[in-house]
Amino acid sequence: MLLDLSRLRGGVESLARRYDAAAFALGDEAFRLAAPVELTGEAQKDAKKVRLKGRVTTTLECECSRCLEPFPVPVDAGFDVLLLPSTENSGAAEKEIAEDDLGVSYYRDDVVDLGELMREQFYLALPMKPLCRADCQGLCPVCGTNRNRETCSCQPVWVDPRLEALKSFKTKG
Repeated sequence: MLLDLSRLRGGVESLARRYDAAAFALGDEAFRLAAPVELTGEAQKDAKKVRLKGRVTTTLECECSRCLEPFPVPVDAGFDVLLLPSTENSGAAEKEIAEDDLGVSYYRDDVVDLGELMREQFYLALPMKPLCRADCQGLCPVCGTNRNRETCSCQPVWVDPRLEALKSFKTKG
């Protein structure tokens, strides 16, 4: 998944690559790849600056945060990244990040890791609170039944243990 920048002689080179889901080493991620990843776009090199512009499409599989069932999340994300040599990112002095710096990444040894770029797009495509559907009822807090599939007769009554001592007080009246 590496892009060799030394082969870019200037101008624009088209990118059209397809990666199998197994090509990504996803450890303890919040998702798994459920389909192959399509990467299309173009790379434009101007001296040491490289601009990658394109699109990543695939399908991720996430766990619903209410019922814990897996569900698909389609990804169709565009990207536009300016790549500079890592020598320009010395980090010797602290400086404020400007708005223009948010789309800047760095490369080393004339090689760009496209896998890292795609992984970043996967995380950006994830919903803040993954839900299989908007009206997901989740799990019963008493018996653990998935309320989307079955109904249970549990009565979820929760009493704050910090206030348990107040039950012994009685009001006179």
